[in-house]
Amino acid sequence: MAMAANEIERLIKARIPDAAVTIRDLAGDGDHYAATVISESFRGKSRVQQHQLVYEALRGQMGGVLHALALQTGVPDA
Repeated sequence: MAMAANEIERLIKARIPDAAVTIRDLAGDGDHYAATVISESFRGKSRVQQHQLVYEALRGQMGGVLHALALQTGVPDA
């Protein structure tokens, strides 16, 4: 079963409320997405820590319902 882009966004925003989230379906199959997540809560964190926060938000969906997620994270411009 595939995962809808709006569900990915909902899960991320539930864990990171201030996040600006952009989701793109890369293959049109609901299994391969690219996500850009921008959040002030990422400030001072390494890229690995930022990605860990996003993966935690997805509650174990990676590798199961959600097969692949190309992830870019960052902080808002000043």
